[in-house]
Formats: sequence, structure tokens, C-alpha cells
Amino acid sequence: MTSRKTGSRARSEWLTAYGLLLPNMIGLLVFVFLPIAYAFYVSLFDWNALTPKSFAGWANYRELFGDAQWWQSVRRTLLFSVVYVPLLFMLSLLSALLLHAIRGRASGIVRTMFLMPFAITSIISAIIGMFMLDPRFGIVNALLERLGGGAQPFLASTSQALFSIIGVILWINIGYNMIIFLSAMKEIPADYYEAAAIDGARGFRAFWHITLPLLKETSTFILIVTTIGSFQSLDQILVMTQGGPMNSTEVSVLYIFKQAFELLNMGYASALSFVLFLIIFVLSLFQLRLLSSKK
Repeated sequence: MTSRKTGSRARSEWLTAYGLLLPNMIGLLVFVFLPIAYAFYVSLFDWNALTPKSFAGWANYRELFGDAQWWQSVRRTLLFSVVYVPLLFMLSLLSALLLHAIRGRASGIVRTMFLMPFAITSIISAIIGMFMLDPRFGIVNALLERLGGGAQPFLASTSQALFSIIGVILWINIGYNMIIFLSAMKEIPADYYEAAAIDGARGFRAFWHITLPLLKETSTFILIVTTIGSFQSLDQILVMTQGGPMNSTEVSVLYIFKQAFELLNMGYASALSFVLFLIIFVLSLFQLRLLSSKK
């Protein structure tokens, strides 16, 4: 009788769990997996979205392997990711540590200040970033001149534009990742730090041996999601530079956008997007394998 009740309870819990997961699974199928499959299907055709599709086989894939502008955009995307992901991780973690140490009403005020750029839409944040980086009237150049430095062209410079965009997107996203880190830190029992303090481990030693290891799962999540996001950054770049000056900020997603909606090369754009999906997928698996293998 007891075993029958246990089995019935287990089935009920199983059904409840999968019932709660079902909406997300349907969402993934409809909005992620089916579009990926359809993109691969379209990539096998020559299609401008206005006339009937013409089967092209692997022609679009052969074309992309010889497309120098595409591979240049991939290199810019990799540079963007290599700079952006570590900086966002470290700045978010540092901000969470500082906020975790603040007590009282000041904590809520500082948290709101960090979250404000993320709370408003990314387009508005990008426009604010453009005003801040304006070569003549921007607040950043005003501060540089006040400190004795010279005014910088920022978004108007081929060497500074990409890094200026990275700075703006960092400013937008630090608050969100900081809150994730802060929530994970609050779950760490205070007993661990008290026991470490008895053994003489305080400050950086407590952070290195207690906080950082216990944030492993959160860190893995943030690194993987941030890397995926860095390969998908489009709206801020489209608003701030549209890929200029001289294509210096034309990342992979923006190149695909131009092929699809400006040149109407839907088949070729689908092939590019499918290859980009494979790049992101492989990088995510590599990160997951690397981070999960560390003790």
C-alpha cells in the first residue's frame, strides 16, 4: 500500500514538473528550433523574398567561404566577444561584491543606478550612449578635457568605434549581471565566512576560497549567455554606427541583416545565419565543457 502511494506521488510530481516545463519547451520549439530548421531550408535556395524560391543546393555555402567581407565581420565579432565578455564578467562581479558590502538604504539607491541603463530599452540606452560619446558636446570628452586629456573622436574613428560600442553595451548590461551575482552571493551561508575567519581567511582569501568556488554555476551561466549575446549584438550597433565608419563595426549579425533586408539575399543571409548558429553552438559547448571540468 505504501509503495503504491509512493509510486502515485512520484507520477504526480513527474507530471507536474513536465507540465510546468511544457510552455517553455513549446516556446523553444516554435521560436528557436523551427526557425533554425527553416533558415537551413531557405539557405538551400536563391530567394529575394519577392519571387518564388529557386533551388541552389550548396551554392550559398560555397559563396560564403569565399566572401572576404563576411570573414572580416566574423573577426570583428570575435574581437568584440574577447574584449566584451571578460570585462562584463569582471565588472559585474566587482560591482556585486561592492554592493554586497553596502548596507541600508544606500544599497537600494546604488542598485537602482546600476539597473537603470538596462531597465530602459536598448535603443534608448544606445542613443544616450551616442550623446555621451559625442566628439564636441559629449560628457565623456568634457571629463577628459577637465582631467587634462584631449578630445577623442570615439564613434567617428575606425580604431575607436568598436571599443566605444563595447563600452556603451557594458554600461547597459553590468547592472543585470550584477544582480544575478548578488542573488547568488546572498545564498552563500554566513557560517562559511565565520569559520574561515577563525582560520585567518579574510578579505581576498575568503573571496578566492569561498565566494568564487560557490559562484561556479552562476559564473558558468553568465559566461555562456554573455558570449552568445556578444555574437548577437545588433540593435545598439545599428543605432550608433550602422556598421561604420568604413565597416569598422560591421559585425556578423549586422552583415547578415544587410544581406537579408537591404540586398534581399534571403537565401545567402540564411546560410550565413546558419553558419553563425553553428559557431555559437560550438563555442557554447566548448565553454560548458571547459567550465564544468574545472574543480
